[in-house]
Amino acid sequence: MSKTLVAYFSATGNTVHTAETIAKAAEADTLYEIIAADPYKGKDLNWKDPNSRVSKEEKNPSTRPAIASDPLTMDYDVIYLGFPIWWGTAPKIINSFLELYDTVGKTIIPFSTSEGSDIMHTASRLKTESASDADWHAGTVITKDMTEDAISKWIKDSLKSPSVTDGELSAEDGYISK
Repeated sequence: MSKTLVAYFSATGNTVHTAETIAKAAEADTLYEIIAADPYKGKDLNWKDPNSRVSKEEKNPSTRPAIASDPLTMDYDVIYLGFPIWWGTAPKIINSFLELYDTVGKTIIPFSTSEGSDIMHTASRLKTESASDADWHAGTVITKDMTEDAISKWIKDSLKSPSVTDGELSAEDGYISK
């Protein structure tokens, strides 16, 4: 039987409940919080300010924020990877997390908690930038109005979704959105 990890990053606490719900529905072996060594504060998250921390991180493709969380033994087969959407993609700390571990042969299924952005290009970008040897599947945006039943259905369907190749996924490929 495969081992499942739910790893998540939450700068403001919005992703915590979703990650817990997914861990329960997926019967995950481990729930792991990705914690920034330098925690994000309110002004850091102002995406409208070109001088804010998140704006500067997104503009620099080599940015990899340090992680304070204890390292994992990466003996998982399936990884549900959660995060908010910043600048239309995952925060750079997700790249930091992926690059800490050998992801060869791992199945990674992203989920986000954005209320206004989709996740369509995120898996392709993370695959290309930080975990090209993993088997990436289509992810979803979990909104606050999604029920636990809807999340459970997504969990069941997520392993059946198409793998992300070097191209993008479309709705016809089984991409799941809001």
